[in-house]
Amino acid sequence: MQQALTLSERLIAVLGARLGLRFFRRRDMLETLDAPAHGHEAPPGLVDAARDAGPDLLARLSTTRDGLSDDEAATVRARVGANEVEHEKPLPWWRHLFNCYRNPFNLLLSALAAVSYATDDTEGTIIIASMVIISTVLRFVQEARSNKAAEKLKAMVSTTATVLRREVLGNGGAEADNVRRLGRMGREMPLAELVPGDIVLLAAGDMIPADVRILAAKDLFISQSALTGEALPVEKFAHACESGGNNPLAYDNLAFMGTNVVSGSATAVVVATGARTFFGSLAQRVTALQPTVTSFQQGVNRVSWVLIRFMLVMTPIVLLINGFTKHDWLEASLFALSVAVGLTPEMLPMIVTATLAKGAVVLSRKKVIVKRLDAIQNFGAMDVLCTDKTGTLTQDKICLERHTDVWGHASEDVLEYAYLNSFYQTGLKNLLDVAVLDHAELHQRLDVVNRYRKIDEIPFDFQRRRMSVVVSEDGTHHELICKGAVEEVMAVCERVQHGANVEPLTPDVLARLRRVTADLNAEGLRVVAVATRHLPPVRDNYSIADESELILVGYIAFLDPPKESTAPALKALAASGVDVKVLTGDNDLVTAKVCREVGLKVDGCVLGDDIETMSDAELAQTVERANVFAKLTPAHKERLVRMLRANGHVVGFMGDGINDAPALRAADIGISVDTAVDIAKEAADLILLEKSLMVLEQGVIEGRRTFANMLKYIKMTASSNFGNVFSVLIASAFLPFLPMLPLQLLTQNLLYDLSQTTIPFDNVDDEQLTRPQRWNPADLSRFMVFFGPISSIFDVLTFLAMWHLFGANSAEHQTLFQSGWFVEGLLSQTLIVHLIRTRRVPFVQSRAAWPLLLMTGAVMLIGLMLPMSPFADTFKMQALPLAYFPMLAAILLAYAVLTQMMKGMFARRFGWQ
Repeated sequence: MQQALTLSERLIAVLGARLGLRFFRRRDMLETLDAPAHGHEAPPGLVDAARDAGPDLLARLSTTRDGLSDDEAATVRARVGANEVEHEKPLPWWRHLFNCYRNPFNLLLSALAAVSYATDDTEGTIIIASMVIISTVLRFVQEARSNKAAEKLKAMVSTTATVLRREVLGNGGAEADNVRRLGRMGREMPLAELVPGDIVLLAAGDMIPADVRILAAKDLFISQSALTGEALPVEKFAHACESGGNNPLAYDNLAFMGTNVVSGSATAVVVATGARTFFGSLAQRVTALQPTVTSFQQGVNRVSWVLIRFMLVMTPIVLLINGFTKHDWLEASLFALSVAVGLTPEMLPMIVTATLAKGAVVLSRKKVIVKRLDAIQNFGAMDVLCTDKTGTLTQDKICLERHTDVWGHASEDVLEYAYLNSFYQTGLKNLLDVAVLDHAELHQRLDVVNRYRKIDEIPFDFQRRRMSVVVSEDGTHHELICKGAVEEVMAVCERVQHGANVEPLTPDVLARLRRVTADLNAEGLRVVAVATRHLPPVRDNYSIADESELILVGYIAFLDPPKESTAPALKALAASGVDVKVLTGDNDLVTAKVCREVGLKVDGCVLGDDIETMSDAELAQTVERANVFAKLTPAHKERLVRMLRANGHVVGFMGDGINDAPALRAADIGISVDTAVDIAKEAADLILLEKSLMVLEQGVIEGRRTFANMLKYIKMTASSNFGNVFSVLIASAFLPFLPMLPLQLLTQNLLYDLSQTTIPFDNVDDEQLTRPQRWNPADLSRFMVFFGPISSIFDVLTFLAMWHLFGANSAEHQTLFQSGWFVEGLLSQTLIVHLIRTRRVPFVQSRAAWPLLLMTGAVMLIGLMLPMSPFADTFKMQALPLAYFPMLAAILLAYAVLTQMMKGMFARRFGWQ
């Protein structure tokens, strides 16, 4: 019996979905963690690696602390394979073709074709089969193109790892002992190229690229929630572990593929890659993954069922009316079957696939990479965008503007302390560190390197919001240098440096210091505090507890000028109905000044400390009122996003840091940039190749254009189908013969379907792009009932004209009647494509794209010529009298005018989507 999935297995399935992996569902793929993969000898097991001493493990993996050479890594890779979890391989073409056929609409048509065949209706069978074939083949071609495009787009966004590789030189065929090591080289490499024995460097924000054993760590905390469900990060150490049993998760010196570094830094050796990882082994045991149904898929399903239920109700009614009035139940059954075919939106899967695929390709040209096609619809539906300040509103080119003492006077000593801190820290170097390192003069850099040596460091985390390094100048003492957010650094200071004097940090002095930093913030400068502490040189390991009793020495102040494109982008987003809210960890004064400079009116600024004290009900009101939130933690950002969603908004979140990952996952659509940390890129649905609100605004518009074209098909199909059935019911009740033969009705439906195949490439009116768009099945039903009967009015006029003016009023003349309604029905249906695709006056104020114009024109021409062609007898039609055509033109013109008037009424009362 198949075993139930464990918690870890269910969570690994979620993680796999986040990483874009679709796993094999084959029980025969199950392997134990240490079993050989690809038919090769397995590397040491995870438990053995956790228990081994570092040197012993390196020896067993045939590696060193300096890593492998490229040649050695290539040899290992040839033996164990690439670092990739076994995922679902591309389907063979015949399986893909079958999957394209296997949707409810095609299966329903196939059943109707079988009934048609069983009743010896050969022509009807051929036409229904043609509709299935066209729908299936078009979807197959579009999905094949979409898959190829998606692979190309995903290749543009890659996750890498920092790997140490030894660079060696030899003299051709020299012996191995003549090869000398030139040095350690940290190199960014694709995850797939890692092999057991590689040495990797880990820092905050990194994804763990494989299963690794920690060799050296400093305050290393790793989030394993995707594997274990634990909410809090787990601290990892470098020592060998003897206890822990056979469960790899019980060892605190192992880190696993797919988890991520929250804070700290480490050096680790790769122990297992690909299918041999803990992630890979669990993935192979997940046998029944149920994909999450997105809001987009739910919308498509709801709309589909509206149309299917309508068909299931109307078809029996048509059957009964024609059966009882014509007394030919076989003919009535075939006619009802044809009506059922006409009510089936068989092109919907193809239209959706083609529209999304086209949207993804167009977005890629606008520097937006779509990782998940369904995200395009959410992009168009987004009405609230939450974004960080740095790099989005500003230029992301931070420069060190000032380095001052505690009273705001220039100080070179503060610059030197800041430089030492930024130079020697090995964690996540942010833009502030880069600005400090770039600001110092070359001679200062060389002086620092020559005078000081690093002892230890205490990495940054988002709880402390500070980091420290410990250095020694002459060996007589150690000096701890701490820099970070002003409030957090001041909280661990007891004294302040004032010139050559050191004074106690009294409440009065603290108030004066806050005024100094507030003045700097008011100038738009981001202020970072710098503090020091002298310690005896008695130990080499330091911890967070040592960040106490510090002396505040001064500040470094940074300027990040606003982007010139930000103000017009904010105006464009506002015009598009997207409300922008700024969520930042930065100071509220700096944030408010930047917002004013870019033209974003600050309607309320809420601090993270205020959010901590708010209930959900209070926060629900606050997120609607305020648009700037400052000094936030990652948990604050996530809570704000979830609260906006709970209020009914479709929320986008744009972020690129490790502190943004929770909010990216919580949002309807996560947006990151190609330069973001690994965990942010993995959590995002869309990747921007340029961190700009202008690029984002262009993407929003394209998302709405994609959704609008999908909605066009659905509205056209629903209203046209409803009108046709209404006309059929009227004609069936009063005519002594069928208003149209089953073969003619099927042919008309096939031609109408062909006219709609180019809708994904249609133009969209500007006013349809100015506000968010969402699925609304209730609106669809209203639209169908409102516009469907309009066509029936003119169908009835055609019936009366054919009956009274052209004498088609008996069974002997039914061919003329049927030919006349066939042409009028097809042309009015095709005309509705142009009438409903726009709120404006078609052909005059709004013109369809040329592919749609050509296709609808060709279908209308075929419809006009068919009764007069050599195939007329085949379709049981006859040539129409010349007088019919002026009448046809008058009816179509009146239909267009009335529909245009009704569009205005509908739009004024219900709006136009």
